[in-house]
Amino acid sequence: MEAMALYSFRATEGDELSFNKGDVLKIINMEDDPNWYTAELNNKKGYVPKNYINLKPHAWFAGRISRGVSEGRLRQRDRGAFLVRESESAPGEFSMSVSYGDHVQHFKVLQDRSGQYFVWEEMFFSLNQMVEFYHSNSIAKEGIVVLRDPEQCARLPHHAHALFDFTPHHPSQLRFLRGDIIDLLDCSDSLRWRGRCHGRVGFFPPEYVQAVYQ
Repeated sequence: MEAMALYSFRATEGDELSFNKGDVLKIINMEDDPNWYTAELNNKKGYVPKNYINLKPHAWFAGRISRGVSEGRLRQRDRGAFLVRESESAPGEFSMSVSYGDHVQHFKVLQDRSGQYFVWEEMFFSLNQMVEFYHSNSIAKEGIVVLRDPEQCARLPHHAHALFDFTPHHPSQLRFLRGDIIDLLDCSDSLRWRGRCHGRVGFFPPEYVQAVYQ
């Protein structure tokens, strides 16, 4: 999770982290002390006073919950529903749990020597950047699964932006190309949506599009 520094802070102890007003910090741990968080900046880690920073909270950040609890939250949720959780056994590390519709897939979020996060080949400065990338790129290697924020799964979208070309395999399906805007007519089925594009109406898999909420 990211946080914006509201004020500059100069460390007075060896385990504290200095930063300047306006710096964006990576928050690694919020559990150990009610007044201090563990953060990272420029590949350095240390404690920072929580009243000096402003967290950028997200509904998808679940904190320190177990694998089993995450599966319970995501079971029966739309394909692409997800959450990011802190590791139970390794403080400072994270995992991402993603609904595949019929099951929940867990990804260990890795870090390289420079502190960048990754699940596959793509590298990211922060968890926020990683989540944003997989909103429009499939996190699955087989099939297509793009992340959908919890609040998006609970609201009814009006339109969708095609992320990939879709070629129908049945006359009832809707053909569209990447970049097309689709009017959504029915999203009640998590495995197939119904929409209108270029004057045609048909069904299509929701993982091929990014819903637009109003």
